[in-house]
Amino acid sequence: MNTIRVTKEFNFEMAHALHNYDGLCKNIHGHSYKLFVCLKGIPKDDVSHPKNGMLLDFKDLKKMVNELIITPFDHALILNSEDKLATLNLHNNTKSILFDFQPTCENICIHFAEILTTVFDENIKLGVIDKC
Repeated sequence: MNTIRVTKEFNFEMAHALHNYDGLCKNIHGHSYKLFVCLKGIPKDDVSHPKNGMLLDFKDLKKMVNELIITPFDHALILNSEDKLATLNLHNNTKSILFDFQPTCENICIHFAEILTTVFDENIKLGVIDKC
């Protein structure tokens, strides 16, 4: 059987500020995010298995992504722990998460990929969506 890719889209809201940035993004601001989770692998080839023909049941993928990404990060404030905003103890009054890296979209994607790769079977890899 051939290797395939399947993709599911997730939407959530999140705010961040960029530490030591030289533009407006140094201020707290928010975005509507679209997270495309692309899985790559070989679908199950076992007619006796209830998930035959599937790489991963989308119900299971949705549960994993909601648990690990959407629930913790939706409507959260993401800051670099070195940012002066982090010292305001915003995390005591808001849903905020402090990182030891600059919370750019690129670094957040890398972080999400690192989280998600820990939960898939060895036959499932994160794929790449190439729309550039």
